Amino acid sequence: MKSANTNALYSNDNVTKSVIAYAGNHSEELPKHITDYHANIVANHPRMEYMISNLQGQFQTFFTRTIGARRVLEIGAFVGYSAMVWANAVGKDGRVTTLEYVAEYADAARKAFKDCGIENVEVVQGDALETLAKLSPDEPYDLIFIDAQKTGYPSYLRTILDKSPPGAASGRLLRKGGVILADNVLRRGLVANDSTDNPWAAGVKERQRSEYEKDNDLEALREFNDLVIKSERLDAFLLPLFDGIGMSTLRD
Repeated sequence: MKSANTNALYSNDNVTKSVIAYAGNHSEELPKHITDYHANIVANHPRMEYMISNLQGQFQTFFTRTIGARRVLEIGAFVGYSAMVWANAVGKDGRVTTLEYVAEYADAARKAFKDCGIENVEVVQGDALETLAKLSPDEPYDLIFIDAQKTGYPSYLRTILDKSPPGAASGRLLRKGGVILADNVLRRGLVANDSTDNPWAAGVKERQRSEYEKDNDLEALREFNDLVIKSERLDAFLLPLFDGIGMSTLRD
């Protein structure tokens, strides 16, 4: 689960929590307005599990700055926490565009940005299966983060590749050498193993589902992961941390 920051790589929950806390304390801190907003959502929002964790936010900040990304596209804003992370990572001269299907979440994100004085984020409300295809940025994005409805992942990837034609210097979505990060590509390990060996398998269809979850989420994520690794245009690495992060670079 996202709220636990990572999967259980260690001997028990107590060791895992200690390792996560230690890792967070030895990683670059997030600004207080970001961690305060995260704490508020965790305490008060019924869908707080939609958010990435603070540790993942620290990772994404490090990653963004390491590759020198200045323009980020996010597919799936929820209430704006991860977009705050991107906005801080790219700096005031950078730009973030975030797509959100649910109007209530998009409005909450806009309010949060205004309250925190964040001016370098644009929220586009609507179904990302449609809004993504309509984007026509002045400059291509350096990084695209996918964290929305899981059944849409294969379509998102196809659209990104179709709108980033090889050899094109302009009029494309993702630049040559740009990065695609996709969250939740292991889905509590169920994508790799949904047998009875996985304790999440037993109750996954019985619990209350969110508005984003469909019965074929796992199939869609497997399709997405296969598309990434089989694409001749992408170099890929699947990071088995958090809820699974698919990482790929556009070769062009």
